Amino acid sequence: MPKGQRINFSSKLAVVAAAAGSAVGLGNIWRFPYELGQYGGAAFLIIYLVFVVLIGMPVMLSEFVIGRMGQSDAVGSFKKLAPKGKWWLIGVMGVLTSFLIMGFYAVVAGWTLEYIYQAVANQFVNKDTATLTQVFVDFCTDTWRPLIWLFVFMIISAIIIMLGVKDGIEKSTKFLMPLLFIIIVALGIRAVTLPGGVAGLKFLFQPDFSKITSGVILSAMGQAFFSLSLGMGCMITYGSYISKKNHLSHTVVEVSLMDTLIAVLAAVAIFPAVFSLGINPGYGPELVFITLPNVFAQMPGGYVWSILFFILLCVAALTSAISLMEVVVAYLVEEIKIKRLTATIWVTIIILFLGVLASLSFGVWKEVKIFNMGFFDLFDNVTSKVLMPIGGLMISVFTGWVLSRKQIRDEISTHGRFPTKYYNAYIFLVRYITPIGILFVILNQLGLGRWLGLS
Repeated sequence: MPKGQRINFSSKLAVVAAAAGSAVGLGNIWRFPYELGQYGGAAFLIIYLVFVVLIGMPVMLSEFVIGRMGQSDAVGSFKKLAPKGKWWLIGVMGVLTSFLIMGFYAVVAGWTLEYIYQAVANQFVNKDTATLTQVFVDFCTDTWRPLIWLFVFMIISAIIIMLGVKDGIEKSTKFLMPLLFIIIVALGIRAVTLPGGVAGLKFLFQPDFSKITSGVILSAMGQAFFSLSLGMGCMITYGSYISKKNHLSHTVVEVSLMDTLIAVLAAVAIFPAVFSLGINPGYGPELVFITLPNVFAQMPGGYVWSILFFILLCVAALTSAISLMEVVVAYLVEEIKIKRLTATIWVTIIILFLGVLASLSFGVWKEVKIFNMGFFDLFDNVTSKVLMPIGGLMISVFTGWVLSRKQIRDEISTHGRFPTKYYNAYIFLVRYITPIGILFVILNQLGLGRWLGLS
């Protein structure tokens, strides 16, 4: 490779696998199903899909445009595209967001490793919901076991990042994403063949619009935004690795479809089993770590399916984690001029420090509060309710109002190589509809939706 030439993903498959891997995370398999359960199934799904188109896809395309035009990390791309302004602070916010997300995300990822171990050891058998709840609480509040799994997960992630864009990120996601898809399809097939599983499918795909409220609409809007890994610098960083040979808008559609498909397949894998055993589909986050182990313990062949499910969770966590780490490592390598190996080591150490704080906030540091929140909840709330939506909002404003329309058209068409019939609609969305939608998400996330009559 000539000196100074930027590394690119080697193929369209690599681009989609990496970007979809970033978007597909625990949010698809953990948060999305329980939101479907809480908000009535198919009606929520339809509204979610509308907001994927109106908010998610325009912001993703904007991030890809910024990254590929800037040919740099999340901070450097803004510096190159708007050298006289302070827009680079959006990139700094993305780096900070990625750090803080990993501070609690890696802890939950570590939990998936613990549950792979428990599944292999067949520890879900003969335990009722109350017992499984106590098992989960005992594990989370323990000092050392969650930390051990946190360290293991971070070592795996760090090794992939150390190997670089092609040998690490590309090769791992090209292997992990098909594996994830195969496992989730297998789980779905098994779930729908359970006695009474059809009721779960009806719950998912027969909409009941009487359950729709303004609060449900805002939740669907927020889920569409967060599910696609937007506002944290991941898609800007990955966008900078996309070759000019790739059609950006096609990539956005493919990644969005893959992300949504995985989320829906996760629901298909979960709800028929839940309905088959007469379990409440409205359970919250405990659906994954308490309810589902109980489901697996009762279903034929549950030993194998429980192992596959928690491997699935771990793979989803890993593909997202490496994209978050790459945001920070790319920044250190390109802006601070640190070697990739050194940058990865420092990033890993800092994330481990944050992860220790987050993990211990369930146990020995439970009483340590900042703004009346433990470290885990603090990192989660600051990123999901403040940094990510503000980042997405500013990216929309930057693309819609700062970059010239000719720059954008040239980039998404690769200087006329690809058609851009959707261009005017995209500009309208990114200038007006998307920012307004994100503002509503911010207000709702900050608890102001009820005050304003939005929820």
